Amino acid sequence: MTDPVSTQEVREESRPEEHSETAEEEQNEPAVKTCPECSGRIVHDEAQAETHCQDCGRVLESDQIDRGPEWRAFDSREKKNKSRVGPPQTQQLHDRGLSTVIDWRDEDAYGRSLSSRQREKMQRLRKWDERFRTKNDRERNLKQAFGEINRMASALGCPDPIRETTSVLYRRALENDMIRGRSIEGMATAALYAGSRLENAPRTLDEVAAVSRVDKLEIERAYRYLADELELEMAPTDPEAYIARFASQLGCPDETERRSRELTQAAVEAGVHSGRNPVGIAAAALYAAAKLTNQDVIQPELAEIASVSEVTIRNRYPEILEAADDVSTW
Repeated sequence: MTDPVSTQEVREESRPEEHSETAEEEQNEPAVKTCPECSGRIVHDEAQAETHCQDCGRVLESDQIDRGPEWRAFDSREKKNKSRVGPPQTQQLHDRGLSTVIDWRDEDAYGRSLSSRQREKMQRLRKWDERFRTKNDRERNLKQAFGEINRMASALGCPDPIRETTSVLYRRALENDMIRGRSIEGMATAALYAGSRLENAPRTLDEVAAVSRVDKLEIERAYRYLADELELEMAPTDPEAYIARFASQLGCPDETERRSRELTQAAVEAGVHSGRNPVGIAAAALYAAAKLTNQDVIQPELAEIASVSEVTIRNRYPEILEAADDVSTW
């Protein structure tokens, strides 16, 4: 029979010294059971994320991290169905994040460096793992397109909802065989432009074209083709959707932004926006609001941010002020 003492000794010798020392230090640290102020009872409040004394109220720890799951379960079956390991699925990866990736660091589980032979072996495994992640041309297409989408979305500062919607649109286009005969970059850029409009956080066509690898004309053609084939119900862009971004880039105060929204709503009610570029309406409304609130905003700077001409701002500016005369707030 195996001596249990000797087995335990072997297990302890197989562990790294740094881990054993850390474990000994954690065991030697005394657990706080009473309050150091009044020797009262220590209570942990999960709702407030703090540990305090029940008698004197002294807070010993605050802003504690809840390391439990973000979901709740009321029985064992529900807990089993909701439990998971790893990050959630995402549409931004060609395999939806379900595959595994071999770490790039040449270290073992204990943080020790690998030998030269083991490093060569891990390098070969990484290479084959990367090849098996894209088994066919469809997955290679998705991988290249999603990399391009993430690059452009990062340059434009697009949040995750826009990236997810863009990835879904590109997947649908690929499933419907719409990429054949067209460039991956062009369809990816068109999907990003459509996704930002669907999420009510539109980017102008000039902004998207500035970070794309294809020209503006190809983006326009790809967008029209994508919207027609997928039957996207794309409502006209509301000029008010551009106000917050333009005001933030100009550093305008809240009062100027609020008044520019009121001017934009008045222009929409009066029909000033009909047949006109919504970006120009938003820029002119922001310029008018800046003048009414005594803010120093010059037309060339605003025109550069909004990607419109100064003539457009000057032409829309009096029309918006005239439409605002009918609003009770003015």
